[in-house]
Amino acid sequence: MLQFTFRGVRGSIASPGSKTVKYGGNTTCIEVRAGDELIILDAGTGIFPLSQTLFPEFPLTCHIFITHTHWDHIQGLPFFIPMFVAGNSIKIYGGQDPVTGNNVQDVLSRQLEYAFFPIREAELSADLEYISLSENQVTNIGNVEVVNVLMNHPAIDYGYKVTCGNKSLFFTGDHEWPYNIYDPEDDDYRLFEDHIAQKRKSIIDMIKEVDVLIVDTAYTDDEYPAKKGWGHGSFSSSIAMAQEAGVKHCFFTHHEPTRSDESLEKIFKEALDKCPNKPEYPKFYLAQEAFTFKI
Repeated sequence: MLQFTFRGVRGSIASPGSKTVKYGGNTTCIEVRAGDELIILDAGTGIFPLSQTLFPEFPLTCHIFITHTHWDHIQGLPFFIPMFVAGNSIKIYGGQDPVTGNNVQDVLSRQLEYAFFPIREAELSADLEYISLSENQVTNIGNVEVVNVLMNHPAIDYGYKVTCGNKSLFFTGDHEWPYNIYDPEDDDYRLFEDHIAQKRKSIIDMIKEVDVLIVDTAYTDDEYPAKKGWGHGSFSSSIAMAQEAGVKHCFFTHHEPTRSDESLEKIFKEALDKCPNKPEYPKFYLAQEAFTFKI
């Protein structure tokens, strides 16, 4: 059995309020259940409401996979209640910056300094372990396999494929398809075009025929040109990814924080109206806080 629950679906900054009640205002966090295993994808503000549901499972073992360390994907971690309780075991996975050499522990432990938070990492009672991942590394957790692939974002950003038996899901984290930075007449244009094609193939091959794709879909097609290079996807790029990979279900997430529920539904409908509808194409959904999907 493989199922997941959205605990946070907004990008960039939490946006609670009357206009975001239906889809939710917390930043990125996805709870994944595979038998007895608890896997958490990202630790945005949504990890706090998740933590409040976990008391009956103490002593708890969980595995938190961080796509990247931008604030909206880690800012809930200091409020993850199981870290404060003895007997709980928490493993946190993430990438290592090749420029600075900083690993996931270097980055995340900074949040637990008195300058930013009233409790230091050394004062936590749970058993806490950090694991730095290299690209395409396979992590086995019981009967679950988690493998990562490098996505395109202004940070080391891993997408994660989670497989249990014959069921699978893929979460992109934040992702924008690479585009050619050269003009067609430039000498390096063709070389870079080949690089883009190879990168796209490596990601599509990882996603190929998964049951569920959860994809960063921050912008409309009209908004995207002004946001180009920011590292986020659009509705058309997400639809194309899902169709090319032949996935069964596709959830759009990382909703723009200023977008109301009403506006979100409107642009979702407009995007699907432009999309050819064939029996073999995926089913598309808007990610919604507290919504559980069983694969």
